[in-house]
Amino acid sequence: MKIRKANLNDLDQLSKLFDAYRGFYKYASDIASAKDFLYQRMVNKESEIFVAENEDFSIAGFVQLYPLFSSTRLKRLWLLNDLFVNEAYRGKKYGELLIEEVKKFAKTTISCGFILETEKKNLIGNNLYLKVGLNLDKEHNFYFWDNEE
Repeated sequence: MKIRKANLNDLDQLSKLFDAYRGFYKYASDIASAKDFLYQRMVNKESEIFVAENEDFSIAGFVQLYPLFSSTRLKRLWLLNDLFVNEAYRGKKYGELLIEEVKKFAKTTISCGFILETEKKNLIGNNLYLKVGLNLDKEHNFYFWDNEE
């Protein structure tokens, strides 16, 4: 298993995983749109995507980060927006390795760290984040305005 930065040659495999990730959150399947979305993020350098690759070069999981900035810390801050591991590979440390790669990336980009949010009922994700040393923020409220409602 190898963690590496995604490239345009990964789009076909990555799009299918990204579509499955969206399905996890109850969005309708649309692989073509998923592929276009990822393509745009990659060519416009709007996100950083890392993949977990198997020995047979198939992609078992991915993580996608978006750049933000912390005004109080005067540094870059990464938003870990998407993390997904194919169901067949869960429990085999792919998620842990992807998070460790994010930690390394956050350090090499001289950021103050990364943030993420997930549903409270995402037990697999919530357990993973605590296991890899992330801190659950119990002191702040998270607010959201949905322009699509």
